[in-house]
Amino acid sequence: MAKPEAPIFRQLFESESSTYTYLLADRNTKEAVIIDPVKETVDRDVKFVKELGLNLKIAVNTHCHADHVTGTGLMKKQIEGLKSAISKHSGASADIQLSEGDNITFGKHCLIVRETPGHTDGCITLVLGDKSMAFTGDALLIRGCGRTDFQQGSPERLYKSIHEVVFQLPEDCLLYPAHDYKGQTVTTVGEERKYNPRLTKKLEEFVKIMDNLNLPKPKKIDIAVPANLLCGLQD
Repeated sequence: MAKPEAPIFRQLFESESSTYTYLLADRNTKEAVIIDPVKETVDRDVKFVKELGLNLKIAVNTHCHADHVTGTGLMKKQIEGLKSAISKHSGASADIQLSEGDNITFGKHCLIVRETPGHTDGCITLVLGDKSMAFTGDALLIRGCGRTDFQQGSPERLYKSIHEVVFQLPEDCLLYPAHDYKGQTVTTVGEERKYNPRLTKKLEEFVKIMDNLNLPKPKKIDIAVPANLLCGLQD
């Protein structure tokens, strides 16, 4: 049996916050979804969508970001019919409030919503229908994970989310994070289960690591969080 045709896929980068934005589209219908757009790169991304002849249906955020302002609101102003989406547990405004098991469809493809709280209450991982790739937001990073010291953070919940949701995906499932600060672009479930220096530890040691990171708070947190609760748009 022939393997289903893979969607169009692009990984885009915003350098100030080291954020990855992902664009996926059905090759036949041209229906598309964008994940974690950034305010500073909206014009670039909209231009790219138009150049590829895509019909962008949904802009989804993996959580309420603290380090950058989402581009979702501005993008909605430029693309007619575009809807915003975010977890119902995020506390943020959006056209679509997502829950565990919801499907975000684009053509014959879909992204399945898996709730992976711990970095924030509203963190989700988006799994492509055939489980060949997943978008982990800030929950799981390449050889790392999201911090748990603000915005409802909980190392115990994050550990459970990663081990019971993300690490249960196929070993060769490609994992794409919301950020990377070392130029890495992709990992796999198998790699992270074997080599992630935090998540290969027992829960008690993981909690100790996370409770002692002593990181400075994100530079834009006081601007980004209020803005992102309103889809990135403020008066």
